[in-house]
Amino acid sequence: MRPGGDVSDRGSDWWKHGVLYQVYPRSFQDSDDDGVGDLRGVIQRLDHLAWLGVDGIWLNPVSPSPNRDWGYDVSDYLGVASEYGGLEALQELIDAASDRGIRVVLDLVPNHTSDQHPWFIDARSGRNAEHRDWYVWADPATDGGPPNNWRSSFGGHAWTLDEASGQYYLHNFLPYQPDLNWWNEDVRAAFDGILRGWFDRGVAGFRIDVANAIVKDRLLRDDPANVAGATAIDEPQIIYSMHRPEVHDVLRRWRAIADTYQPPRVLIGETWVRDLPELASYYGEGTELHLAFNFAFATAPFEAGALRTVIDATQRALGTDPWPLWTASNHDIGRLATRWASGEERRVRCALFVLLLLRGTPTLYAGDELGLQDVEMPSSRWRDEGSGPGGRSRDPGRTPIPWEPGPGHGFTSPGVEPWLPIGGVARSVAEQRADPDSTLAWCQKVIALRRRMGDLASGTQELLDVDGDVLAWTRGDAITVAANLSPTPGALPRPVGEPVLASDGVRLARDDGALKLPPWGCVVVGR
Repeated sequence: MRPGGDVSDRGSDWWKHGVLYQVYPRSFQDSDDDGVGDLRGVIQRLDHLAWLGVDGIWLNPVSPSPNRDWGYDVSDYLGVASEYGGLEALQELIDAASDRGIRVVLDLVPNHTSDQHPWFIDARSGRNAEHRDWYVWADPATDGGPPNNWRSSFGGHAWTLDEASGQYYLHNFLPYQPDLNWWNEDVRAAFDGILRGWFDRGVAGFRIDVANAIVKDRLLRDDPANVAGATAIDEPQIIYSMHRPEVHDVLRRWRAIADTYQPPRVLIGETWVRDLPELASYYGEGTELHLAFNFAFATAPFEAGALRTVIDATQRALGTDPWPLWTASNHDIGRLATRWASGEERRVRCALFVLLLLRGTPTLYAGDELGLQDVEMPSSRWRDEGSGPGGRSRDPGRTPIPWEPGPGHGFTSPGVEPWLPIGGVARSVAEQRADPDSTLAWCQKVIALRRRMGDLASGTQELLDVDGDVLAWTRGDAITVAANLSPTPGALPRPVGEPVLASDGVRLARDDGALKLPPWGCVVVGR
């Protein structure tokens, strides 16, 4: 047996030892030749995910929606859009995934609904409507303008005037996404039922959209002016429109529901905070989120010093109990092959190596395993009404997966126009599966090693002081991991043990016993 033992039997804490994989359903696999991916398409590709070694898939929203923000404007929380195959297709996916040892996690969007949701249609019918107080409404300021200075994450005021009633409604995102009023007990009770409804269907848990923003200041006080140098992610002065301490009451309530199920359902937070002690607070005392996305890591430069600083600060903030969650790509921030690796294959493999072997749960975004890049496209092809960091379109990071070479790329039939262009300068899945030296083959090897050497999945971690641009750490008592995040050679001084996985060009120096790492070289040493 390898050092640290085998972790193939992960039980109820599968999310802690396994690998998550984000599926953007519209871009994964089209099964009915309409150019849009769907749930039966995901079923068609489950064997790829099982071969890769994935333990759970997180689906971006599949709820019925007008698609002004591609499912993040929900019009029915307990349904599945017909374009994805409806509830029947989702149940088929849950069952087929379970047969392969893969769990299905859904996206929950509790901050806001669509303006086409029946709740909001009723709410805007009049000030005395049954669901009026399910949303955040306020009278105009004395000058007739918005009630306060809150800003939308997509730019502009976070308030839109409803002329019929003379009040403004709050939307932290698009005007088509009115924010729910989480001070209303009826809203909280409704979501209790939503969680239970999906858990009863066998859903393994939820990724909770903007988990840090659900509750707003009850008095709607102005946010203090931004400090010099603040960014959209830092937002250190956004203290009333988001980041309210009362959100923890909601998360504790949901955790209590999740824990009544066997096995317990997992709660994963999209927590857009850079302050790592604040990130740690979303875990509670094991009473809130199981996992919280670490955007300080995801948005850091791909440099040894920068990543070491974030990893060290994360370890100190979380301690030994809260479990880290790592990712470097998603549907909002784009793909790691572009952001971290500039499309260079060696750097992509190095990025995957680091992501997959840190202590915590790694999350791959569909296409990461191929080295898929963001796709350049003319603005005439953009479908995104929101924006990513810096106000850019998010569509370049949402394009379909190239499964095969040739017309349609296996995503859809030849001659069918996909909803977004296919590209990204990556060889297809079929081509890379046939090549033992491909990025896909490398990714699968790293995941397999992580599963086989238990300490790579669940062992302790200690960062090592190594000169230059080498990022190195230990896992458990017997494993050392090192990656040279540099275009120049580096070295891991006198490791104890033998390489059990190494990228091309790693060699042992006879003079000093160090492992010499080529540019973007990686190695796992075990004993």
